[in-house]
Amino acid sequence: MSAHFVVVRVIVAFAMAVLFACSGGPVKQPNLPPPVETSSLGPGDVFEVTVYDEPAMSKPYKVAPNGTIDFPLIGTLPVEGKEPQEVADLIKTSLKEKQILKNPSVSVLVKEVNSKKVAVFGQVQKPGQFPMSEGMTVVQAISLAGGFTSIADRDRVTLNRRVSAKKVVRVVFSVAAITEGKMNDIVLQAGDTLYVEERAF
Repeated sequence: MSAHFVVVRVIVAFAMAVLFACSGGPVKQPNLPPPVETSSLGPGDVFEVTVYDEPAMSKPYKVAPNGTIDFPLIGTLPVEGKEPQEVADLIKTSLKEKQILKNPSVSVLVKEVNSKKVAVFGQVQKPGQFPMSEGMTVVQAISLAGGFTSIADRDRVTLNRRVSAKKVVRVVFSVAAITEGKMNDIVLQAGDTLYVEERAF
């Protein structure tokens, strides 16, 4: 078998492999931990407190940048990271401990969620942080950022997801594969960061 023939066979095989890859079926999903949904409160969130028979205490409260609220007769209460029911229990306990009310009935209803955000940077029209909504996906987040720039590499988008205090998982994937139906869209979680690479020319 001549060397020329071998080279031709290799070239043909490579071309067929490329053609198959370009027209192939589903792309493997990135190995990413599933999103963790949380309703815990954070800075900027607004919630309404109702204390039965106490209209002066029953009003909306906005979580300060340091994660606290100022509650009448009680003072500063740390609420960042707490679930609404935990905040209600905290207020109830504080009212009893300070002997302000003997058996208060307290409820908390979240009105605005401003602390949950996702970040989109790199080659998008409007990079920055955007409010997180339940079920938000990668494609939706990039749309919020105004879509790709003309030099964006749609096949190289990086997602960073914090899964613990000391661990961040990073995956690189193709948004083009998502929009072409070759891969499922990725559901985001609060705190995720997307970075769109620049296309190599």
